[in-house]
Amino acid sequence: MKKSILHGTVVISLIGMESAAHAQSSGSVTFYGLLDTGISYISNEGGHANFKFDDGILVPNLFGLRGTEDLGAGMHAIFNLVDQFIVGNGSIIPWQGLFGRNAYVGIASDQFGTLTFGNQYDFMVDSLLSKGNDPAYSVGLYGFRAGPFNKIAIPANPPFAGSFDWDRMAGGHPVNSSVKYQSVEYAGFSFGALYGFGGVPGSLGSGNTVSAGLNYERGPFGIGAAYTEVKYFTAGQPQVGVRNWGVGAHYQFEKITLTALVTTVRNSFNGGAIAEGQIGATYWFAPDFLVSTGYMYMKGNDFLVNNHAHQVSAIADYILSKRTIAYAEAVYQRTNSGAHALISGVLDPSGASSGPNQLVVRVGLKTSF
Repeated sequence: MKKSILHGTVVISLIGMESAAHAQSSGSVTFYGLLDTGISYISNEGGHANFKFDDGILVPNLFGLRGTEDLGAGMHAIFNLVDQFIVGNGSIIPWQGLFGRNAYVGIASDQFGTLTFGNQYDFMVDSLLSKGNDPAYSVGLYGFRAGPFNKIAIPANPPFAGSFDWDRMAGGHPVNSSVKYQSVEYAGFSFGALYGFGGVPGSLGSGNTVSAGLNYERGPFGIGAAYTEVKYFTAGQPQVGVRNWGVGAHYQFEKITLTALVTTVRNSFNGGAIAEGQIGATYWFAPDFLVSTGYMYMKGNDFLVNNHAHQVSAIADYILSKRTIAYAEAVYQRTNSGAHALISGVLDPSGASSGPNQLVVRVGLKTSF
């Protein structure tokens, strides 16, 4: 029971929870969603303390449609359409567009695996985040990787945030025009690969994306590795390649789950690179009450003037029902002297701290349908 609730907390931001289905004898269509709202205090946002309403923090606000049709002989036609939105004003995420989180169709085989086509996550998400190998995710968006690294200038991020989601594990940058294969499990092992088409005439390797992942899960132990390379192409400008790789693992004891993760990024155009290491623990004090803590260290290379940051986080979750959780969390980041702390979720660099320290404290409510 405890393991299923904890693992569900990780996976739910990506796929939601099913609560109602319109079913026929050969298939079904499910409408599902997720909502998170709360109040956050930021100690130093652009030089000033700030109390604000914020949403989509513990998990993103999602609604989606998922369908499956039985084709016989263990084969199924599947589709998934997922949109991310802002509860505070009801709008969709402006840089994603409608169903910008996921939009794919494919064939799933009980024997051979799943082949899908469309706008979908790469394996930094599938093999690390959604398999429970990311200790930051217990805290949500504030716990993902960010800091004084905006100079790395990753393309196609929101224009105000050149380092947001730099290791791609927040799921905010799925790969469009992609084909993805995910195997079934063989003796605990599973693997997958993705190719995103660049669509550049006369140059197959321009603007494309490749990604692969490998996982092993047996009982309470799981480990995963992933690699993704995205090539950003703009006519008349040099192509920018951004490479990520990561390795993560988790182990669940009776009441405690331990998690560790290493991820990296490199921008081939400017040479900027970041690496991070992270550990976390979750302890169940009672079936309806758990506390998670984590520590992360991030380091930029010479191009990023060797900026680095330490970050600690803690969150307490009270499970009100199978669908609803009330929580309180705190995240603190400290950078080197001369750098400006910036916790993930405080996206705009103008919201970075005016000094090396930044603290976020939040109370919130998450529910699903």
